[in-house]
Amino acid sequence: MKKFENIRIGYAVTGSFCTFEKAFEQAKILREMGAEIVPIMSENAFGKSTRFGKSGENVRKFEEICGREIISDIESAEPIGPKNLTDIMVISPCTSNTLSKLACSITDTSVTMAVKSHLRSGKPVLLAIASNDSLSGSAKNIGELLNRRNYYFVPMRQDDIEKKPTSLVADFTLIPKCVELAVKGLQLRPIIM
Repeated sequence: MKKFENIRIGYAVTGSFCTFEKAFEQAKILREMGAEIVPIMSENAFGKSTRFGKSGENVRKFEEICGREIISDIESAEPIGPKNLTDIMVISPCTSNTLSKLACSITDTSVTMAVKSHLRSGKPVLLAIASNDSLSGSAKNIGELLNRRNYYFVPMRQDDIEKKPTSLVADFTLIPKCVELAVKGLQLRPIIM
């Protein structure tokens, strides 16, 4: 039996475009481990092309990994909770913008709606942070969610202490282990390495 057989993972991608490859790789690993993946992308992640890839290529790749169409608007994300579509919600990558919206309970994107809808049943949300201001402006939002029930974090580290002294990026390779623990109500530690 595969480790994540019968586990439905909402896998949401937000606009830290430079980490998409790492995020997609972990979605692929989770699927190979037996999970059903419900793909979600914020409107910006879904529709913007950057130096890290064209939007159409990113969408195609993510849908191919998950074997289904991406949820990319608020209306499509709203039924996630009422229809009980997910057991855990993973946001990978989670930008500081999305992090702050979650901390303030703002629901104005497909991803924040997916989380709000998912949380109505008290299920876990796992955040894989990728943000240049995690240790400055966003630190209070990390603290807020650390103190909230049902939120879990993928352990993170400073990725460039000289050029980006306030940046933190999750260790994406730990996502499968964090999913395994979060569905049991446990946080992998240390959170900041």
